[in-house]
Amino acid sequence: MLVTDKRIKIAGSSLIGVFAKCTDKVVLVPQEAGEADRQVLEAGLKVPAAVVLAGVGSVLGSLVAANSNGFVVTHHAGNEEIEILREHGRVARLPARINAAGNVILVNDSAALVHPELSGRACETIEQTLGVKGEKGTIGGLKTVGMAGVATNKGLLVHPRVSDEEIAVLERLFGLPVDVGTVNLGSPLVGSGVLANSYGYFAGVGTSGPELGRIEDALGYLV
Repeated sequence: MLVTDKRIKIAGSSLIGVFAKCTDKVVLVPQEAGEADRQVLEAGLKVPAAVVLAGVGSVLGSLVAANSNGFVVTHHAGNEEIEILREHGRVARLPARINAAGNVILVNDSAALVHPELSGRACETIEQTLGVKGEKGTIGGLKTVGMAGVATNKGLLVHPRVSDEEIAVLERLFGLPVDVGTVNLGSPLVGSGVLANSYGYFAGVGTSGPELGRIEDALGYLV
């Protein structure tokens, strides 16, 4: 991992939200993250790190949706990965053809916005496992809401092309302020380049100073 203040790489990539996932209780990291990397993440996010494969390799941020209550994971996740996650909360495999859970679920500790084509059974699994109210929707017209946004218990940062109607849905559902931004020098898929919880955040190493400022403002780190 390369670290420059709040800007990092994981598995050699600035797409840190694709390779890792964090909550207010734990940060999940791929095996490629060494001990020094885990220590940096633990210090910055103020939670312990756990190494998880998520069934199909290192892109666990795309394959796991998580909050303080538990984890919804790709149906490819193996029993070993499930047991590791159970040490930190409830776990369920996403019962859907669309199964990259981290890509299709935007969640914090109180609410979840999910891919509009997920089944009723999948939505029920999400609500019961994560202990939240779920609702189908899009961000900037994108169905992959987990990559189009970042949600903590303090605020939301979303794709800059989000519509007024979508913002209204997010504000009502999450009960939090919503702001727009980019990461890694202009990428609108903020979920792909940010790791954030209530205590701290990291962004991809390509993220500019103004982008960091927007992240800090939107997610409630400025006092």
